Amino acid sequence: MGVSDMLPLANAMMARAYAPYSKFHVGAVVRGSNGKLYGGCNVENAAYPIGNCAEASAISAMVADGETRIVEVLVMGEGEELISPCGGCRQRLREFAADDVPVHLCDPNGVRRTVTLGELLPLSFGPSHLGK
Repeated sequence: MGVSDMLPLANAMMARAYAPYSKFHVGAVVRGSNGKLYGGCNVENAAYPIGNCAEASAISAMVADGETRIVEVLVMGEGEELISPCGGCRQRLREFAADDVPVHLCDPNGVRRTVTLGELLPLSFGPSHLGK
């Protein structure tokens, strides 16, 4: 297990993204505590606010499979700038992942940087605040 088994799925997800408006394709992979990988891609919509981010799509696939804990995340996109989850997706990840979960920020060539969810979303609000 590790990044090497996540990269091919992230590449495949990025290639399947539906991004006719922004032309910005993103693939995401989350690893559940069960060891399974769940991929997602961004899906745009002509009514912009109702599109789906790749991370949200991957989380939905994971939950649909019955898993509710993320132990590793990989996000992939192209460009010179480092690609990282948007603010909304950082909060979505926090629902299912602890602060110490690694988040690999990648381009199609591989990992550019690895950070923790806590570094991406410091002082986050999560399920523990509601007694869960």
